[in-house]
Amino acid sequence: MSNRKPYVREMTRTWWKDHPFYRLYMVREATVLPLIFFTLFLTVGLGSLVKGPESWATWLEFMANPIVIAINIVALLGSLFHAHTFFSMMPQVMPVRIKGKALDKKVVVLAQWAAVAAISLIVLIVV
Repeated sequence: MSNRKPYVREMTRTWWKDHPFYRLYMVREATVLPLIFFTLFLTVGLGSLVKGPESWATWLEFMANPIVIAINIVALLGSLFHAHTFFSMMPQVMPVRIKGKALDKKVVVLAQWAAVAAISLIVLIVV
């Protein structure tokens, strides 16, 4: 047996703050927090819709609260940021080839945003 002590690298709780890549990663992963609240608000809204008009009116009053509106705006911005980072990664993870030729990364990203815009427009028209 050796008497040498093994090397143990010190790891602080804020190790990720030292490198921009990891900071961006942590911010991207933190976007799920406001989305959890948004999802809970919608779930409660569906439950109140089932319970009747009085419960629905109470939920609508709750949703008009400025704090809830701020959380929803942060959730929207977080989901847009998450989509932006995902869409920009997509051409690197799964390159699109047409007739053996790689499609330009900008075209793939713009096509994804166009699909988001088209689906959003369809939902707005239908609803």
